[in-house]
Amino acid sequence: MLLTISTTTRPATDLGFLLHKHPDRVQEFEQSFGVARVFYPEATEERCTAALMVEVDPIRLVRSRGTSSPDFSLGQYVNDRPYAASSMLAVALADVFRTARAGQCKARPELAAGPIELEVTVPALPCRGGPELARQLFEPLGWQVEAHAVPLDDGFPEWGDSRYVRLVLRGPVRLADALNQLYVMFPVLDDAKHYWMASDEVEKLIRAGEGWLASHPERGRITRRYLGRRRSLTNTAFARLAELGDDVEEDLEPPIEEEATDPPPPGNTGPAAETIRPETVEPVDAADATDAADATEAVDVEPGRPARAPLNLLRREAVVEVLTEARARTVIDLGCGSGQLVGELLKNPEFARVTGVDVSARALAVAARRLKLDRMPDARMARLHLFQGALTYTDERFAGYDAAVLMEVVEHVDPPRLAALERVVFGTARPGLVVVTTPNSEYNVRYEFLTGMRHPDHRFEWTRAEFTAWAEGVCREYGYRVTYRPVGEVDPEVGPPTQMGVFGRG
Repeated sequence: MLLTISTTTRPATDLGFLLHKHPDRVQEFEQSFGVARVFYPEATEERCTAALMVEVDPIRLVRSRGTSSPDFSLGQYVNDRPYAASSMLAVALADVFRTARAGQCKARPELAAGPIELEVTVPALPCRGGPELARQLFEPLGWQVEAHAVPLDDGFPEWGDSRYVRLVLRGPVRLADALNQLYVMFPVLDDAKHYWMASDEVEKLIRAGEGWLASHPERGRITRRYLGRRRSLTNTAFARLAELGDDVEEDLEPPIEEEATDPPPPGNTGPAAETIRPETVEPVDAADATDAADATEAVDVEPGRPARAPLNLLRREAVVEVLTEARARTVIDLGCGSGQLVGELLKNPEFARVTGVDVSARALAVAARRLKLDRMPDARMARLHLFQGALTYTDERFAGYDAAVLMEVVEHVDPPRLAALERVVFGTARPGLVVVTTPNSEYNVRYEFLTGMRHPDHRFEWTRAEFTAWAEGVCREYGYRVTYRPVGEVDPEVGPPTQMGVFGRG
């Protein structure tokens, strides 16, 4: 199986720095199922191409199968796995380009941080859904997609097309993003994996999908296919997507009936048949270890039980309710992220001025796209303001609002910097109302696969007592009073999943 990555961003040979693979050498990497090789068919200042070729050893693959795996006799040795891009190519890509996937490049940090002109070619990609599905999955990510069905036999066109496509992707994309997208999409399009899926598969998906999966219009289909439609894993992933970064606007769509019931395509042994012992599963780099997923706060996990609303939706509703009750006319969302709360506030004309602030320029760009600024009516545009700013530094633009919101923000601040945030928000900006939401760490025991904090960027997570102590200290220092509200279903033992403090002056 073969994958090529080309660039025309000059000097094109800098692709070698980004991939951490020298253009003058052929490098080999042993895999549990064969060997992966990286080489450069072309390397000039104008155009450079890196090729990843994976040679599958069918005997080694069969020997690594678990004893409980179905026996397909000759099909174990004669199949499309050596030739068609699949989860084996994804695993090899993850191993060979591990550092590039993380966006790390000491030699060319500025190049690794931004988009470059890329062309990705996959000659044979099994695609259950055909070329149209490939376009549906890649076009929302900014790619120009060429996907053509491969005929069963050029000499007999009446036989029709095979289930394989030739895929070419072009566009200005950050290389790390491109690699992570390919890592996820190969098994999604193939709708199969060659290895046994454990609970850490959710973490691989969330990690590789950071920054693009939660807002993808086909995120439900991607999640279900990547996780083999295993209910426990997909429920966890759906909840995690709804939790992370407040990036999911509504409940992830239910399974598509056609996908949920169709049998695997002919010749595809599927994830259940192609099972490898756990010790042969793709190794996890220590640097890749992140938090486990929140459990099932956003979805139903018991048959016959009504599905719950996503926790991020409940948070927004709770915040909007507080602001409405206080009759706030002007609101600033401090740490607005992708603009979910800003968009909700703009729907209500009672909020005459809505401002979103974030330290991340990328988050603001996502917010601008999500809010559809280029098509926003003038009347609504006049009420909106977005700007970049750091919440631990005094900024006169933060002042003059009836209310300020810190929704899932404080836990991302290093504890030594919390005092600076308190001074900026409560001491200098001093809005009449401040709404703060933050995770309740006591509730984390209700999340089945959670082994750390809820997000890898969280610097801490407070218990209810710790949040109360912090809030009361702020009130004493800056002359506010605080009341507390739960967000989400309250567990009688550990409380709500999210805790909210409503601060008022005087």
